[in-house]
Amino acid sequence: MRAEAASGGEVLATAGSGAAVPEAHRSAGPAPATAPHHGTWEPAPAARWEDAYLSGNGHHGALVFGDPDDDRVIVTHHTLVRPNGGERARPPRLAAELPALQDRLLAGDRAAAESFTDGRPLQWVQPFHPAFRTRLRGRSAAGAEHGYRRSVDFTSGEVSAHRGDRRSRVFVSRADDVIVQHVTASELTLDLTLEHQLPGAPAGLAVGHGAFLTPGGALLNIRVRYPGSDRAYTGVTLALVTGGTTRLAPTGVRLTGATEVLLLTRVRRHTGELDVAAQTRALQALLPDDRQPYDTLLDRHLAHHRTAYTRVTLDLRADPTERALPGTELLKRTRSPALLERLFAAGRYHLLSASGLLPPRLTGLWTGDWNTAWSGAFTNDANLNLQTASAASTALPEVTDALASLIHRQLGDWRENARVVFGARGVVAPAHSDGESGLSYHFSREYPLHLWTAGADWLLKPLVDHDETRGARDPRTAAALAEVALFYEDFITRTDQDGRLVLVPSYSPENRPANGSWGAINAAMDLSAARHALRTAADYHPGTPEAGRWRALADRLPPHRVNSEGALAEWASPGLDDSYDHRHLSHLYGVWPLDEINPYDTPQLGRAAHRALRLRGAENDSAHGHLHHALVAARLRDGERVAHALGQVLDGDFFHASLMSAHYPDREVYNADAAHTLPGVLVEALVQSTPDRLVLLPALPEAYPEGRLTGVRTRFGAELDLTWTPDSAVAVLRPARTHRVELRTSSGAQPLELVAGEDRVLTLGAR
Repeated sequence: MRAEAASGGEVLATAGSGAAVPEAHRSAGPAPATAPHHGTWEPAPAARWEDAYLSGNGHHGALVFGDPDDDRVIVTHHTLVRPNGGERARPPRLAAELPALQDRLLAGDRAAAESFTDGRPLQWVQPFHPAFRTRLRGRSAAGAEHGYRRSVDFTSGEVSAHRGDRRSRVFVSRADDVIVQHVTASELTLDLTLEHQLPGAPAGLAVGHGAFLTPGGALLNIRVRYPGSDRAYTGVTLALVTGGTTRLAPTGVRLTGATEVLLLTRVRRHTGELDVAAQTRALQALLPDDRQPYDTLLDRHLAHHRTAYTRVTLDLRADPTERALPGTELLKRTRSPALLERLFAAGRYHLLSASGLLPPRLTGLWTGDWNTAWSGAFTNDANLNLQTASAASTALPEVTDALASLIHRQLGDWRENARVVFGARGVVAPAHSDGESGLSYHFSREYPLHLWTAGADWLLKPLVDHDETRGARDPRTAAALAEVALFYEDFITRTDQDGRLVLVPSYSPENRPANGSWGAINAAMDLSAARHALRTAADYHPGTPEAGRWRALADRLPPHRVNSEGALAEWASPGLDDSYDHRHLSHLYGVWPLDEINPYDTPQLGRAAHRALRLRGAENDSAHGHLHHALVAARLRDGERVAHALGQVLDGDFFHASLMSAHYPDREVYNADAAHTLPGVLVEALVQSTPDRLVLLPALPEAYPEGRLTGVRTRFGAELDLTWTPDSAVAVLRPARTHRVELRTSSGAQPLELVAGEDRVLTLGAR
């Protein structure tokens, strides 16, 4: 792109808040909350739980089927993980054996790490599972002949379904931490039950039900204890009924002739007995003293949810006819701008809804099956990191806060990993976590994940990005970074035969050299992570003796290696050959999410990274592999490759009717990677930033020639709106702090002076 100005420079307009924007790029503002791409709809209820519409507040989740005759809502909670032995597992005590392993690897024994174990079998982390479902069975007395529609409004988190005069609405409140369900009709005769028998539920569950009539309605509870464990969870549903009669039934309560029912549901995980009466009083306390309790509860929720969701919008000038299509029809139009608009909106909605107590799991916050793939874990060697990629840029500090909550709660476990596996101070993050434990106990010969040392840096990177965006450093992040640096001080002590520092053992998730084994020397990811962690920790602790030591250690780390094919090598150690057909792109960590390798400061390494990306295969076509590829391609300014990777996902039938995604093509294995990562890919294709650089339209796919992205946050403290057409583009920057950055477009670079509180309008010419 060539930027033009009347004076011959790149910037056309620079002014305060009244700066002029060229007519072709003017807009009334962000897309209205009622725009079709800020929600989705279907003309039929969900037949599968995977197609159920989703709501969540980062604690509780709800999967809503929307069937008027059998109204089911599956309830989930982030804390619900089934004991399987992982609750007692500890990391292997291998520190005393580490020097011998290092000696063997440095002496050329490439298989040495295969015996670096205590002989245990593979232990999965505790699996995430659903709690139960609320069920309202029965027909409304009138209106059944009228049309049906179910929908979800991303701006409110409200899932609704209606047929005739019967209407059902569900949301999960961010204000009150409760699932709210409201059903109305001219006459309702319904059986209300709480049911634990969901797919895969263990036969040994100890389940107890309770139902009681209360003034104005009823109370139902369900108590579930895991087999052979003192751990349990309890669900409580308070029903407020208007009209008709309410009586106890064998499995719950029966409502006859009612016109309205309001359900409030919560889940608590616990040991011992839970005080159900206290939980009931807490739910009753939420009911407002007015005649519209649902609306009052919704208004309290909207103050949190809508504010967050509407901060960023994407408008690709899609065809209004396509925007109006139901989701399943739109998914068939794989190159439609309307589809990408809706998936961008759905991705931010689901990411926000899954983040609170914890960040999103492999399945976000939702599952309808007790046999959740890969335990529904937090998988830290790619998946969680990809899902949270857009948190800072798309203005979702709620996601960053949830990630920080997971990290800081587990730092004690991370310290134990460093101590007992490596004999070091500081911290080492696990590759898998169930949210309770941060201990490294999930590993095997084929996946020696206990050897991986780069995880803490990758998990902390979004927190660093968030600090850069807001212009203030969180002391908790500073403290965690210092512990990562302490680990590297103790761990990086060995040298090769030429006297250069080496990282040994070193692991590149989840790959191995073509001529070696999984545990190796100087994996590119480990080198990048160590350099970044040490230098970032020094930045957070300026002027301290530790900062000087950390910088010196980072400067002594070996450089990356370019292999005989001109590609950045996955292992910098000479003699280790690359294995190209793999879903992970761990070796390109320096390109994304780091800024270590880029086309501007390190052009030679940038070209080598681009060559490595071109050589990389897709292995098993996992969604995270394709979108990780797209993120790296965007950083390397390769719009064609971004478009291809997006196309693999859009053409591969990865999305359910819910617009939640799958791990594999043909909607195989429910998984949030594609849904949550896609917004980050689109932002990276349009806008990239570092604390000192802004890159505009680096990798825009040709299929989307015009559009508007509003509200993006940059890492130098400015909010940005970008509008583009086939002929030009306009960026409006609203800086919160005075700073000088480098502006990069396809025509080159120029300095850009930003003044806090003064808008800056950049007009760029023909692309």
